[in-house]
Amino acid sequence: MHIDYLVKMANDIGQFFAVYPDTPETEQEIAGHLQRFWSPDMRATLQAHVAQGGAGLQPLVARAVLRLQRPAATAQDDPSPAVR
Repeated sequence: MHIDYLVKMANDIGQFFAVYPDTPETEQEIAGHLQRFWSPDMRATLQAHVAQGGAGLQPLVARAVLRLQRPAATAQDDPSPAVR
């Protein structure tokens, strides 16, 4: 999905939450919405966008994206030796 569309959708979610105080709890609510309703690919694309500066995202939304859970690493991705 094109990043401009994801930024617009994320900012729309942020606009909904704009009536709440700008607090860590509000950031967590936005992150929770993204976690529940966005696909892993959409979240990963938005997380990469924030890592590159997050152009176009509302500051509250950008902070919420930083709170998203990262996908769990698979055993293949884990460079640490296996525990036996």
